[in-house]
Amino acid sequence: MHTSRTHTTALTATATAALAMALAAFGGPASAAQDGGSAGTRACNGDEMSYSVLHRFPQQQGEHLLIAATNTDPQPCWLTSYPSVILGDTSNVLPHSAKDAPGGATRITVRPGGKVYSAVSLFTDGAGAHTSQSFSIAMRDETGDTGPASELTSFDDKDLPSKFTWTDAEVTNWNTAKPYDF
Repeated sequence: MHTSRTHTTALTATATAALAMALAAFGGPASAAQDGGSAGTRACNGDEMSYSVLHRFPQQQGEHLLIAATNTDPQPCWLTSYPSVILGDTSNVLPHSAKDAPGGATRITVRPGGKVYSAVSLFTDGAGAHTSQSFSIAMRDETGDTGPASELTSFDDKDLPSKFTWTDAEVTNWNTAKPYDF
């Protein structure tokens, strides 16, 4: 059994995102908002976050790791940019995706129970490929410094640990909507 600190099911994430969108559409409180950050709200450092990772489209066009971060703290926090990610047992921090939408400087306030999303795009050309089912993630602050890292395992859509392969990878900005949601 997996702890909620490292994994929640895709169904729960989908239901929560649908509820947040419905509340926002009808004027209710949204769980995360790109609003420039609320006065007095602190930056997220990662300790208050619970993460889940869904390995989507293994060995297919569009393969990626969908990262969902949920604020488990009773207070809101804000974040910007993209997470600091290191895949497997490598030591290289992944670069920001050149194809990502602009907005990395915008503060996103994550309310208690709110979610934000990022994705790791995986590319394989065959030569020198790495394989893993784990990686580490840390929040970045506005200066690019990182908070404490969390070790995560990727899971497939059947809730089983899922190995991913890459020769190159990049990460998207945090967002209130799922990247590559197709």
